[in-house]
Amino acid sequence: MQKITGYNLVAFINQLPKNITYNYVNPANKGLIKIQDVRLPDGPIFIKRWIPAKGQNENETSVETISREMIWRVANAFCEDTPINIDRVLGASYNTRSVLESLIAHTPQFYYCYPGRIKDIAGKTEVEHGHKHILWKPDKPHENGVLTEIKTDIAISEIPMASAVYDTLYIPDTIIEGGIQIEVARRHTQIQIALYLIGLQLGFRTWIAQNDKGIKYNDVPLAEQQGIVKTLTAENLVAPYNGAVDAGLFIDCIWFKNGRLMPAVMEVEHTTGVTSGLTRMLNFANKIPPIKTRYVIVAPDEDRDRVIQEANKSMFQELDARYFPYSAVEELFAICQKRHLRGVTEEFLDCYMEPVVVKG
Repeated sequence: MQKITGYNLVAFINQLPKNITYNYVNPANKGLIKIQDVRLPDGPIFIKRWIPAKGQNENETSVETISREMIWRVANAFCEDTPINIDRVLGASYNTRSVLESLIAHTPQFYYCYPGRIKDIAGKTEVEHGHKHILWKPDKPHENGVLTEIKTDIAISEIPMASAVYDTLYIPDTIIEGGIQIEVARRHTQIQIALYLIGLQLGFRTWIAQNDKGIKYNDVPLAEQQGIVKTLTAENLVAPYNGAVDAGLFIDCIWFKNGRLMPAVMEVEHTTGVTSGLTRMLNFANKIPPIKTRYVIVAPDEDRDRVIQEANKSMFQELDARYFPYSAVEELFAICQKRHLRGVTEEFLDCYMEPVVVKG
């Protein structure tokens, strides 16, 4: 299933004419929108909006901003042929959300639609006329700059959105003293914790980088948590091979299964750059025999293009790297928190980790 990025959305909107006004998707909103500027590659976008029926005009209207954060949140929600409700994605946040929705709908790959809404009351199910949604259809473009409705038989049953919840974290001073900002270290650690807890539920034991063992989660040192590998010297897939233990010491996360399998080797790249993680994984891969595993870069959603670019460099292609975006990590983590998964094979992970190396 295709995905889209903030870079794509901004590029599409940048192709809209700047010298005309645009209507809102909601016909009840009689306001007008005009694009003032688009900052490539991923925003912000600057717009003006006014309501002529209220005596407003463009010259008396101030410039407003559609932020990068807002653009990426919407981009991350889109999947091909799946309607999304932008108000639901953004909640009550961002007062320009209807402007972004309308500009997206004017670009050729996006339509607005009204999928059915499934209601289940006291065991009786009905399908009612639904709310406004935006549908991404990359293989069926319409005219640029024209709002276009598409009829659909899709029906949506709205369920509460899951949230990934992290318990108390303690990050040792040794990590902060290395020059890493506390919030950066915290986010990096949260993702490591999510990976560990996902692995625990899937029946994996997890190695966490040696320099992160001082972290406490829920007031218990990470090294003492259930399912944490205390030393690589006892791992049959690593210990017998010269230099392999040293090469794996500072890899952020390695999953082991049954003493015979290594489902994934993962580097969390929050701000340090994708190249360093790929280099550590390549060094590790060169110290052990070729085995079936996944070499994975775990990174923010907005870093997808950078991950693809670096993973396809000739020196790293043999890793056949995968990309595990933060949103996918936390989606899977939330499922693990809400549902006790059973009978799930490790191939289930392939639904969340995107292969990014282009085969020759």
